[in-house]
Amino acid sequence: MTERVPSDHATVDSHRVNLETVGRTGRPRILLPDALDHDAGDVLRVSLEGTEAHAQVTADLRGDPGVEGAYPDAQLARAGEGENRLVAWLDRHGLGEGDPLLFDVVTAGYQYGLRRPGERVVYDAVEAPDDGLADIAEKFG
Repeated sequence: MTERVPSDHATVDSHRVNLETVGRTGRPRILLPDALDHDAGDVLRVSLEGTEAHAQVTADLRGDPGVEGAYPDAQLARAGEGENRLVAWLDRHGLGEGDPLLFDVVTAGYQYGLRRPGERVVYDAVEAPDDGLADIAEKFG
């Protein structure tokens, strides 16, 4: 069941993060907050101020987890192909390296939101799928 939850609701845990770039490539990278427990390869459901996307967790040279892109579906996120909605969202708002962002935990371990400080967003909170069903879907997706 989907529930609408505002970003300032008591159940949403917000973490302040800063936009980084990957080396000389200039690709955006968002370091995941220490409080989150994700490994490289995990795929997260991410809302970019209301635009739904999927992001694969990558590790930097230090081994710190982060995301470098957000794509229309989980399969494209794993492949890093298709429209990178994160880049489009950052460009649309004129955001660059060092700019602060808020990384919201909507559904722990599954669904997150990214927004600009001072912006209020209403998320369509989705429950994480059953682990068994998620494993089956990953094999076919």
